[in-house]
Amino acid sequence: MHKLRRVASNPQVNRTCLRQAGYQQRLAVMHETLLPREFLGGRLRRLHTRDRAAFQAYRSLPELGRYQGWSPMSDAEAHEFLDEMLRAPLFAPGQWVQLGIAKPESDELVGDIGMYLAEDGTSGEVGFTLEPSSQGRGVATLAVREALQLLFSATSVTRVLGITDERNVPSIKLLERIGFEFIESRRFVFRGEPCTERVYALPRNDG
Repeated sequence: MHKLRRVASNPQVNRTCLRQAGYQQRLAVMHETLLPREFLGGRLRRLHTRDRAAFQAYRSLPELGRYQGWSPMSDAEAHEFLDEMLRAPLFAPGQWVQLGIAKPESDELVGDIGMYLAEDGTSGEVGFTLEPSSQGRGVATLAVREALQLLFSATSVTRVLGITDERNVPSIKLLERIGFEFIESRRFVFRGEPCTERVYALPRNDG
């Protein structure tokens, strides 16, 4: 307590703290203006606790989660996760943020996109999930492309990685359609099973 009183009485520290708080507030406001983003056949937006039923419906499908890094959640865990993603800052260094893919007419959630910004801010990573009935119409491709444009416009990343199991052919085709290039294969163990993952990279292109 004594230390806190001493710091609070220092005008220089107070001014610094206020400037930092003001910067964080301006950053939060700026980031909130970046979403939602409309694209042909869909909308990229924040996840919300009202999405829980739709989120749980597709995330509980074994075939959809087979090659994903996530696992099914309880309703309580899903509610907590969605609330966390609603409030999470966009593109905080060293953190993932999950955005929702929604139908443009009803705003119903049909998938989500995870985006990661490296600690040093120079690179990112993307992952994506789309419920089966919305697949095959180009929605995932357009949503991921929109999310990447958002990441490149809001940060200084020089490239974004896409990492997927070599058996996940639809994800590989999506990455290649967007322009990701294969850079390497890695052997690893996923859920107790030896697998090979393919690493793709998309460089920044400001031209």
